Amino acid sequence: MASTISVEFCGQWWRVEDVEELTIGREADLTVDEDNPFLHRRFLTIVRVESMWWLVNIGSRLSATITDGSGSMQAWLAPGARIPLVFDVTKVVFTAGPTTYDLSVHADSPEFARIAGPDDPVGETTMGSVQLTPSQKLLILALAEPMLVREGSGMSSVPTSAQASQRLGWQLTKFNRKLDNVCDKLDRLGVRGLRGGPGKLASNRRARLVEHAVFSRLVTSEDLPLLEQAGQTDDD
Repeated sequence: MASTISVEFCGQWWRVEDVEELTIGREADLTVDEDNPFLHRRFLTIVRVESMWWLVNIGSRLSATITDGSGSMQAWLAPGARIPLVFDVTKVVFTAGPTTYDLSVHADSPEFARIAGPDDPVGETTMGSVQLTPSQKLLILALAEPMLVREGSGMSSVPTSAQASQRLGWQLTKFNRKLDNVCDKLDRLGVRGLRGGPGKLASNRRARLVEHAVFSRLVTSEDLPLLEQAGQTDDD
């Protein structure tokens, strides 16, 4: 028998029974934000196939970032893709328009149990030892600040480039140049969704950068005091 799945969002819980399916979206079993026109009416679904639960992207435009919560595993769930829910806690984050949402999926009898050893790498070592310059870390912090200051799952807004550059006391051209640099660096390490191109908006790139950086622990809430030193940092 498949384990029982529960979903937590904004302090509320939804329980998925053995034969049920739970949809997530603007008009779904779990309605995350009925007022956001950028969000699919039905974006994600949790469904049981034989003895395993799956998270499926049934949307046509949006993607979601999936992690085991420790930052050691991260996947990008594109439209039409699906991923098995094998961890005790699976974190899900996605952005629609100006708003980022994150929720957690809990399994009472997970298929996979990750046991961390004393030398187990976490945080910035997750994606091949990402080395950020001080100003690159500040840039990410300025974009991720709304998500990092919020406790628990819920909603937050990714700042615009103009808002983030003002927060740092930088010129917008400087901010955009450094944003290009950090996105190129992570793209070379295999992080998807950070490259520009037709149909890929700048806002999508910023949101994807925040999703990856927070879930892989490139930045944490403990780093936020560094933002007060922004005007003193200029290393690249």
